[in-house]
Amino acid sequence: MSDAHTELLALLREKSVKYGTFTLASGKTSDFYVDARQTTLHARGSALVAQLVLERLADGVVGVGGLTMGADPVASSAAALSGHLGRPVHGFLIRKEPKGHGVGAYVVGLGNLPEGSKVCIVEDTTTTGGSLLKAVDRAREAGLDVVQTLTVVDRQEGASERLAEHGFTLEALATRAQLEGKA
Repeated sequence: MSDAHTELLALLREKSVKYGTFTLASGKTSDFYVDARQTTLHARGSALVAQLVLERLADGVVGVGGLTMGADPVASSAAALSGHLGRPVHGFLIRKEPKGHGVGAYVVGLGNLPEGSKVCIVEDTTTTGGSLLKAVDRAREAGLDVVQTLTVVDRQEGASERLAEHGFTLEALATRAQLEGKA
């Protein structure tokens, strides 16, 4: 485990992990909640996430994005750091609903990504994988070649298996087991 990974786990535990009774976006109830945005929007957390995402990107990936709002800080920080490192990776955002005016597009940032561009779909916290798969579909409909999926936190509640059924390996910067000190 790298120093950056160890530091990210500590920051996630401090800023993002909560225990209690919570209703998740999937509709499930859980005693474990992760608001990863508290870390991905934190100055140091943003830098760590960007570094770790860029280290894991597959060869040829030129874009990073996902469903707004969880993916926004992940994609933006990775794009910003990539520019400083001399390996440009552009960010893009996927709306949950198409814009009601202008061109009415789901995907924002396509001007930087020609059709067929290899991209990685990212998310802040993953439970069942439904949001990631929705983002994959929207990106493909927009002409992007989705070659990778990555999440900041995998809650380990079926997302990895569900994505595998669709031909993807879910990569996680942190897992529930790691956050709870069980891995």
